[in-house]
Amino acid sequence: MTVKPRQPAPALSVPLAGGGAWTLGAVKPEAFDMIVVYRGLHCPICKTYLGDLETRLPEFAKRGVNVIALSTDTKERAEQAKADWGLTHLKIGYGLPIETARAWDLFISSSIRDGEPPQFSEPGLFLVKPDGTLFFSSRTSAPWGRPPFDQMLRGIDIATERKMPARGEL
Repeated sequence: MTVKPRQPAPALSVPLAGGGAWTLGAVKPEAFDMIVVYRGLHCPICKTYLGDLETRLPEFAKRGVNVIALSTDTKERAEQAKADWGLTHLKIGYGLPIETARAWDLFISSSIRDGEPPQFSEPGLFLVKPDGTLFFSSRTSAPWGRPPFDQMLRGIDIATERKMPARGEL
């Protein structure tokens, strides 16, 4: 399955580190749900990337963007990442099933080093409109090459100001 802009986003529901759960579409954002998929506790680039996101959460909130970061990690690993990485405000989801990651067209890797889970998802970033359709997606097959959050903020501003439709739908 290929996830295309302007089409319904696949179903997504994950438990949250610290308790509770997050389900796509359960609470309608003003502008977008931003789903940031990270590789897991084993990834030092994820630590830096999510740390940057944590500092920018107020900027996303001002734009009506509901943000979650999630991974295929277990509850214990997600809670350790949240604590060790100082993520006090960012919602951290865990237990993303590999089948669901595949439904979002994410790349799946197998462990090559100690400390990595047997299988895990590579990074992705998605913007989903309040109507549940995909607006933006970025996926990578490696830990690097992720969209910088300052560019995401600027892109959201431009898309909102110009009332741009999602692109890449063909």
